[in-house]
Amino acid sequence: MFENLVKANRSYRRFYQNKAIDKDTLIYLVNLARLTPSAANMQALKYMVFCELEMNAEIFKSMGWAGYYTDWDGPEEGERPSGYIMILADLEISKDVGCDYGIAAQTILLGAVEKGLGGCMIGAINRKELRKTLNLPERYDIMLTIALGYPKEKVVIEDIGPDGSVKYFRDDQQVHHVPKRTLSEVLLK
Repeated sequence: MFENLVKANRSYRRFYQNKAIDKDTLIYLVNLARLTPSAANMQALKYMVFCELEMNAEIFKSMGWAGYYTDWDGPEEGERPSGYIMILADLEISKDVGCDYGIAAQTILLGAVEKGLGGCMIGAINRKELRKTLNLPERYDIMLTIALGYPKEKVVIEDIGPDGSVKYFRDDQQVHHVPKRTLSEVLLK
């Protein structure tokens, strides 16, 4: 059921790093994104896939992991992603990709969940450092990085509590809780 796929698609930030993702799986996920709608059908998004330990370690250095976890610098060694998909805008095709990269990223993550993987869209990127690491030409603008792996954490959705906070948090068992507004709160009459 599609609803279950959507519910299982959470922002996973801890993975079984030793469980590799092969390049063909990452390419399959990019192909799903390639098939999504695109503003004016410009198809200005480009992708890079990474599943090699050395490059993953370099990419990891440029990522910001969880804004609400101010005392956490991201997953420890052994819990880091085993793959990344970089979403880039090709500025020679279009200067404005609108929301195309969000549609592509969500499609990639839904495809990942279907394959037993989890992931996290990361927009908090040291783009200057990452551009240098990748030796990326100026024609490409880094939009998002998607970290992927086999989830090592449990993530649960729950209604926002009485305090009204939307901040995600981890409990004593390291379960990641994600407060969501109720349907009646988001559906206007």
